[in-house]
Amino acid sequence: MQATSDSAAVGEALLASFRHTFQQYKTLADRALAQLEPAEWLHRPAPGSNSAAVIVQHVVGNLRSRFTDFLTTDGEKPTRDREAEFDEPASAAAVPALQAAWQQAWQILFDLLATLQPADLLRLVTIRGEAHSVLLALQRQVAHYSMHVGQLVQLAKMMRGEAFQSLSIPRGQSAAFNAQMMK
Repeated sequence: MQATSDSAAVGEALLASFRHTFQQYKTLADRALAQLEPAEWLHRPAPGSNSAAVIVQHVVGNLRSRFTDFLTTDGEKPTRDREAEFDEPASAAAVPALQAAWQQAWQILFDLLATLQPADLLRLVTIRGEAHSVLLALQRQVAHYSMHVGQLVQLAKMMRGEAFQSLSIPRGQSAAFNAQMMK
């Protein structure tokens, strides 16, 4: 009986960790995006690179596809048009709709995470026909979104320059931060 209890506790801890980690990455991206003006969402730093708007479109499409009916349908939905996610919006007027889609798409993930049970972590789901445990599928998405969040942060830093508001410990303040944490 103890092994079952231990397994459930581990499963609960893993689910809590996923909820926390996904929320942290979303918050980090939100804080970076909030520093951009709508026109800056369309800035591409180099030919062939993606703007913040394109990265947001892609993450929105991925979240919707992967986590809608997550346990019962393939994570690559036939209705997803991944290539269109990389089309640049026509104007900054598209930004409010992108912001709304961003919030709605993340909510799909958070709603799913609120319903998953420890035993679900070992269930199989498919992504493009390839079987993954729920645990692996979630970890795969943590890695995917962390990369794109890093891109969004870097874009915001490049555009804001010295005016960028640090999203962690500002340069030159590590010792003071660590001292405060040790109190």
